[in-house]
Amino acid sequence: MSEAANLANLDEEPYYLPIGDEVQIFQAAYESRLPVLLKGPTGCGKTRFVEHMVWRLYRQEQASDVAVPLITLSCNEDLTATDMVGRFLLQGDSTVWQDGPLTQAVRSGAICYLDEIVEARKDTTVLIHSLTDHRRLLPIDKTGELLPAHPDFLLVMSYNPGYQSVLKDLKPSTRQRFVSLSFDYPDPEREAVIIAHESGVDDPTAERLAVIGEKVRNLKEHGFEEGVSTRLLIYAGALIRRDISPRRAADIAIVNAVSDDPTVQDAIADIIDAVLP
Repeated sequence: MSEAANLANLDEEPYYLPIGDEVQIFQAAYESRLPVLLKGPTGCGKTRFVEHMVWRLYRQEQASDVAVPLITLSCNEDLTATDMVGRFLLQGDSTVWQDGPLTQAVRSGAICYLDEIVEARKDTTVLIHSLTDHRRLLPIDKTGELLPAHPDFLLVMSYNPGYQSVLKDLKPSTRQRFVSLSFDYPDPEREAVIIAHESGVDDPTAERLAVIGEKVRNLKEHGFEEGVSTRLLIYAGALIRRDISPRRAADIAIVNAVSDDPTVQDAIADIIDAVLP
């Protein structure tokens, strides 16, 4: 199996704070077996949302007996079609076929999550076309098999539109096979709740970190389009929770983590100095 694959049973509920109607929309898409595309900036909660929805569908509601309900592939330019579908392996004096993670999901009825799909090679995205229309079939060229998808199978993909370019973008022929959910960073009030829950830091500190997040994301005039992720704010909170001084924690988890540009770093440091005690 590809090292890019991550299989999870999700026995415990992954924490996720809904921002809008995304939970309802995803559940409706799953019930209709409509493939889902998640769009949003780095660290805004797309992967956690998928994990939370898988838990809701397979554990809380006991919607399926699938042993491994979620198979995640972190896409990159080295991920090949063979990595996804499978390959023949030598076993003694013979060769045996080993399913790749996508094939495993199609056979078992798992949800397959392709994270940052635009990072994958173009030949890998072609594989999903016949899985995302009425056919729901996976062609396995090396074995000659045309594999029908399990009734519970669902394909979910994500990408960050902020990093897309002419060379790294979804073709319309791929994009228009999915229903699309847009994600963004939460408002400061909700983000403070998330930071406090995930890092264990006290509410006032979580609120200040959320304010930092909002202000850093407003640094458009400095050419800093992406902003600081909720994930990094949680990291800062976790360091503070472990008795690292707030200013030092913010320097490590925010200033140095989000940019190497001295101008941007100085602008972020000014925000932190104004917000943290």
